[in-house]
Amino acid sequence: MSARRAVARAYWRVSRWTLRTERVPQDGSGIILGAPHTSNWDFVLMLAIAWEAGLPFRWLGKHTLFRGPAGPLMRGLGGIPVDRRDPAGLVDDLVARMGAGEHFYLVVTPEGSRSGSGWKSGFYRIARATDLPVTLGYVDRTTMTAGLGPTLTLTGDVRADMDRVRAFYADKAGVVPARRTEPRLRDEGTAGGGPAGEGPADAGAPDRP
Repeated sequence: MSARRAVARAYWRVSRWTLRTERVPQDGSGIILGAPHTSNWDFVLMLAIAWEAGLPFRWLGKHTLFRGPAGPLMRGLGGIPVDRRDPAGLVDDLVARMGAGEHFYLVVTPEGSRSGSGWKSGFYRIARATDLPVTLGYVDRTTMTAGLGPTLTLTGDVRADMDRVRAFYADKAGVVPARRTEPRLRDEGTAGGGPAGEGPADAGAPDRP
């Protein structure tokens, strides 16, 4: 057993949170949604979920997180720096990584912890462009549970796909329930092709973990 998995399992044994999770292939690739994203504590819980499952994973972070002494730590924790001023190469980079044989799960937080303005659609475009399945990760303060839910294959029918996402998250409240927002893309009518003004890097790169 890896050191990370041992640490994660020890955490879940002593934590007030209960892990309730579905399994995904450890040697596969996909996108994991981290939602509802209402606090920076979500990052810690998602680390513990992924480590316990033994999953290789990456997450998108604002490029400024990777400057200075913190850079090696952020990369060591699976971070991929994203420069929001130049997001065009993100999907190409992900496709190239997988084409080179790298397998990982990309953790995305489509809901800004302070925006309250709906979900960003970048995760949907990345999933469609890379043909990756989407696993619904969750945190629910009302039941003190967290984990991974079902894995979906997006069809391109954005509204129908999001209806399935909404049904799963309907009773999930996040760490800070008052900050929860409805899982609704800002423009579900065009999200598959990309609403104006939103690039792939808007998938949910956090300002900080």
